[in-house]
Amino acid sequence: MPHKRRFGDRVGDVRLRRKILAEAWSRKPGPGQSAGPTEEEFQILDTLRRGRHAPWLGDTDPIPLMPVAQLYARDVPGLVLPGGADLLQVLWCPFNAHGEDRNVDVHLFRRRVADVTEVLTEQPEPEVVGRDDYVPDPCVFHPEQVVEHQYGGLLPYPVRARLDEWQDWEDENAVSYQFDLSIPPGWKIGGFASWHVTGPQEVVCECGQEMDLLLTMDSREWDRATRSWVPLEDQDVIDTEANTPTRIVVGRGGSLLVFVCPSDGDHPHRIVLQ
Repeated sequence: MPHKRRFGDRVGDVRLRRKILAEAWSRKPGPGQSAGPTEEEFQILDTLRRGRHAPWLGDTDPIPLMPVAQLYARDVPGLVLPGGADLLQVLWCPFNAHGEDRNVDVHLFRRRVADVTEVLTEQPEPEVVGRDDYVPDPCVFHPEQVVEHQYGGLLPYPVRARLDEWQDWEDENAVSYQFDLSIPPGWKIGGFASWHVTGPQEVVCECGQEMDLLLTMDSREWDRATRSWVPLEDQDVIDTEANTPTRIVVGRGGSLLVFVCPSDGDHPHRIVLQ
């Protein structure tokens, strides 16, 4: 759809800014020095500003999509794709300009690995992005299968009443159904949707069927309330930025849910922001 494509952050600037800041905060300051960027680095950072960096682009000109995720069915338990596909590629247009909710525009490509015979040496990228939070850092998934339980607000009332009696609301460190037992945070395939922002919603396909949750793209793998889900191998870095490996932030730090039709993979998917 038409939207401004010329104004935003250069993708190269986003990556350079992250590199400078990561190196600056990882250095141990010398005698008489303070932690953080040097004066020279501050001067470089000051030049990496948002702006009209692609003035030649019109509102309807084609631009490359930003790659977000590539998932192989062989590596991800529970990832079932239609039409014999075994590879899911997720890309988006990195501007908040799409749909009634003014979100990014998510594109799903389901392919067969055997059909991918030529891989581009240089991946095309947009000149600018609407938000630097929409540029993912390269990282590798380490899928782990876990058992989830339905969002609390959708449980039968008698079950919710029993949970209310069981939970210790006065102890902030006590185990809770919502944060510790039901739906884990972070990126995931399938499972139940967490409706912690809007409350439960009906997500219905154009054909009238209730849609399935395919993918959750989360701004964090855990936070202070969901530390019980931290992988054992990350326990030593629990208070670092290890919970934001992709560097993607959606909405105000929430998650983007991608729903698909359970019967026909050609029907349009829907996204919901939480």
